[in-house]
This record gives sequence, structure tokens and C-alpha cells, in this order.
Amino acid sequence: MNGPAFAARTREAGFTLLELLVAMVIAGVLIGIASLSIGGFDRGLRFEAERLAQLLVLAREEAQVRGAPIRFETDDERYGFFVWRERRWQPLLDDRDLRERNWDEPTRLHVERADGRREIEFGRDQVDTPFVLHLSRRGSAVAIVANGLGAFEVR
Repeated sequence: MNGPAFAARTREAGFTLLELLVAMVIAGVLIGIASLSIGGFDRGLRFEAERLAQLLVLAREEAQVRGAPIRFETDDERYGFFVWRERRWQPLLDDRDLRERNWDEPTRLHVERADGRREIEFGRDQVDTPFVLHLSRRGSAVAIVANGLGAFEVR
């Protein structure tokens, strides 16, 4: 059993590291193509939701720093943040991050809150009312869940 026939048989018994690597790369590419081709989800909407979640965090912190309430307002074309100043809501023109922005595409937004209110306002309090923002466009939907303690999760 110590002859050349035994050595040849052991070399043929398995795959080489290179063959396994090539198979894994091919599998990864196929999985990537399959995940991109799954329809019904707008990646642009997910990006918008992630950005909006970060802006909501910033607006909440800004309201606490300024000591003045900040409100989030939106329609199908745009959204923005407003500060309560001189007994009325005024756009935040002095803040480059919380300025008015246009949606990439027309986007519907629905607010779900336990207290039934439609407004999203942040004040000096450390605890806010939890809410869910439902964003939708062209048959795709994503939600931003706020826990009331400053955490915003995109689902």
C-alpha cells in the first residue's frame, strides 16, 4: 500500500482549495444576482428611510439643545423640519442638515401613534411618544420605528 497507486488515489479523493474557492465565488455571485432580482422592494426608498431616521435623531437632539420644539412635516413631494419661534412654526433655514428636502420620487408617509396624533414633534423631554412612520412608493414600503427614547429603526 505504500506504492505510487496509493498516493494517486489520495490526491483524487477531495477538492483542492482553489476549486472550493471558485465554487464559493460562483455561489456568492449567484446569490447576489438572485437578491437583486427579487422584485417589489425599492432600494432607493430604503436609503431615504435610513437618511430620514438619522435626521429624526438629529432633530430630536437639536430640539433639546435649542430648548425649542422641532416639528417634522411632509407631503408627497418634500419634507422638512420646523422650529417653534416667535409663536409660530418656522422652517429651519439656519441648519444645513435639517433643511427642507425633496423626496427622490413621490412618497407617501403615514404616521402611526398610540395617542392618535399625526404630528411628529420633538421637545426638551428625554422621552417622546413612540411612533411608526410608514413610507411607501410604487408598491414598496418601509417603516421607521421610534421607541420614544431616541432610537429609530428602519424595518
